[in-house]
Parts: sequence; structure tokens; C-alpha cells
Amino acid sequence: MNKDTNDWLHELLKVSAIPSADVPNIDLYMDQITTFMDTHLADSRRYPDDKIMTKTMINNYTKNHLLPPSVKKKYSREHIFLLLLIYRLKNMLSITDIQNILEPLTTEYFPAHKDNGLSLKDIYDKLLAETSERHPAIEEQVLDDWENSRDSFSDFSPSEEDAGYLDDLVFIYKLCYDIYVRKQVIEKIIDHHREQKAPAEKKVKKAAKNSKSE
Repeated sequence: MNKDTNDWLHELLKVSAIPSADVPNIDLYMDQITTFMDTHLADSRRYPDDKIMTKTMINNYTKNHLLPPSVKKKYSREHIFLLLLIYRLKNMLSITDIQNILEPLTTEYFPAHKDNGLSLKDIYDKLLAETSERHPAIEEQVLDDWENSRDSFSDFSPSEEDAGYLDDLVFIYKLCYDIYVRKQVIEKIIDHHREQKAPAEKKVKKAAKNSKSE
């Protein structure tokens, strides 16, 4: 791999991350939230006109119980932590799956767990630290996959143009396969949580129904 290609791939592998210290410690209006997200995650855009977060998105997240409602039209930094998590997850998971996996955060840890004192900030910091630690290994694997996909069909002597296309196809398919396998695991874990939660919810509904009938 030549230096230009290596530098190009390293540039592609950059991921914008917002440390909790950069999240405002004051309540913000929705316009301020969208501006904050657009500014700090600008590098995540695929196209220049892409919006990182819109008012409609935020309203839908609240409607679907991914995000607690604002208070007097203002959002706390805990709201922002949740929005940052939603932003990362929404490219791979359905709204229903995100709601299932994040619901405990909105019900038990917003803004902090009453019993153990663990806050959304603590959880966000931990997630950020874990992903930052694993990024170098991901980067190394992607660079290896790129290198190993070159000259994939050299035995067939394709033209230079076709060879470039086929090599990129092998590389992209490898990355997609990794995502597919991981997504299967993620969905099965979410389904397991949903199945465990269902009996408890059914029991609560039954108790409420019996209470009304008394």
C-alpha cells in the first residue's frame, strides 16, 4: 500500500466523537440542539446538504419514547447524550430496536439512577472510551482487508479498470459481511431483552386491570 492510499484510508476511517466536556451544561432550545449537532458532527455527513439532526427527527424520537420530552421547550445535556447515542445507532438499527435498547436509560438513568447514582454522563463516557479504545484495531483490520483485496482476480488477467472495480467489490463485500454478522448478533440480543421484558409487562398490565375491577 502506497502512502497516498494509506493516508486516504486513514482519512475515511475518521469518526467524529463529542466528549462529554464539550456538551453544554445548560438547557438548550431545539434550534440550539440541531446547531450543536450539525456543528460537532459535520464530518459525519455523506453529502454537504445532509442534516445531522432536524426538529422533525427529535420530535419523532420523543413520540417513539426514545427521548424524554423537553421541559418548557428546553433540553438538558442528558437529552444531548441520548441524541448522540441515537445518532450512532440509527444508521444500523430500526427505531423500534433503538427504543428497546435505550428505554432503560430514559426510565432509570435520566438524569441519574436514584439508587446507584450512575448518570447518563457516566454511561456516555464509558461508551465513548470503549469505542475509542477499539478504533485502532478496527482501523488495522480495515487496512488489512484493503491490502488483501488487491489483485483478487489476478489469475484471470482482467483489464486495469475491471481489476480495480473487482478489488473494490471484494473489499466492500468483506466490510458488509462484517456488518451483517454483527447486526445479526445485535438484533438477537435486543430480541432476547424484549422477550425477557414481555412477561413482566404483561404482569403489570394484569395487576392494573385487576386493580381497576376491584
